Amino acid sequence: MIASPAFRRIVRASAIYDVLLTFPFATPWTFAAAHALLSDVNSQLGGAPLPAFEPFHLLMACLMGSVVMVWSVLRIRDPQPLYGRYDACARLLFSTWMFWTWMQTGAPLLWLFIVPEFVWFIAQSLPVRAAASAQGKMTGVAA
Repeated sequence: MIASPAFRRIVRASAIYDVLLTFPFATPWTFAAAHALLSDVNSQLGGAPLPAFEPFHLLMACLMGSVVMVWSVLRIRDPQPLYGRYDACARLLFSTWMFWTWMQTGAPLLWLFIVPEFVWFIAQSLPVRAAASAQGKMTGVAA
């Protein structure tokens, strides 16, 4: 079992990871550079270049990036265990859709996203011990 303060650190760390990975998806201008880089990485890993994005594809990518950025800032500022549980659900969904896309495309780049998403899902799904009960056990006082 993870103590509550340690779990809060996991929630905050996953949010920081999201900011670093997702900020390029938040605007059309940053996404253009990210798309080119991701296409190159996919090619270097043995996959095909990524398809060009049309304006509606770009809209969906930027909407996702914007929402994840706001969600990440919330979890950085207030890393509640409840937010970690919701984030775990989102990561399971994200990794599922990424895996589905990998099954459809075989794009090796996706594994660079699937594995961390699934690891964060597991980390935020682990049992958590409340800080008060942990304190009570340490001092012998019932919580």
